[in-house]
Amino acid sequence: MTFQHYLLGLFAVANNIPALPLHMNLCRGIDVAGQHRMCSVATGSSLVTMIVSLVIGAAVLEFFGISIAAFRIAGGLLLVSSGLGMLKSKCDEPGALIPLSLSEMIPMAVVPIAIPLTTGAGTMSTIILFAESAGSMNGLLKIAAAIGGVSVVNYLTFFYSPAIVRFLGHTGMDIFTKIFGLITLALGIQFIITGVIAAFPVLH
Repeated sequence: MTFQHYLLGLFAVANNIPALPLHMNLCRGIDVAGQHRMCSVATGSSLVTMIVSLVIGAAVLEFFGISIAAFRIAGGLLLVSSGLGMLKSKCDEPGALIPLSLSEMIPMAVVPIAIPLTTGAGTMSTIILFAESAGSMNGLLKIAAAIGGVSVVNYLTFFYSPAIVRFLGHTGMDIFTKIFGLITLALGIQFIITGVIAAFPVLH
C-alpha cells in the first residue's frame, strides 16, 4: 500500500469532525494559550493512542490468541457500524457554555474528545490491520508518517474549528461527515472480505 492509501484510510476513521461541537463548546471563554493547550492535549492523546496501536497492537492480539483473519472481520464490522453511524449522523450546534475551569477541561480533551470521538476502536483496528499487512519496516514507516499527517490535520482542525464550522455551515459539516462515513463503510467491507477469504481460503 502507498502512503496516500494509509493517510486516507486513517483520516476516514481518525478525523475529529464528531468532536468539534464539544471542543468548540469547551474552548469558549478561554484565552488563546488555553485553546492551544486544549488542542495539544486532544491531539497528543490521539497520537499516543495510534502509536501504541501500531507498536504493540499485534502483540496484544497474539497474547489473547486472536487470529488476524478474525480481527479483520471484527474490525470490519466495527468500521461498518461506525461508517453507518456517520452516514446517519447530524452535526449539532454547540450547546451553551459549560462553566468549567481549564484544569477541569483538560481531562475532557482526553476523554471523550481524543478517545473515542477522534481515535476510537475503529481507528485502533484499522492501524493494527494496516501494520499486519505492511510486511516491512518501510511499510510501518509509511503508516507512522500517515499517523503524523493525520495528527497535524487534527490539530489544525481543532484550533481553527470555529472558522471551519462558520465556513462549511451545518449542512457542509453534515456532507463532510457523510463523505468520510462512506469511505469508512467501504473500508470496513473490504476488511471483512479480506478476513473471510483468509479464514476460508476455499472461497478464494
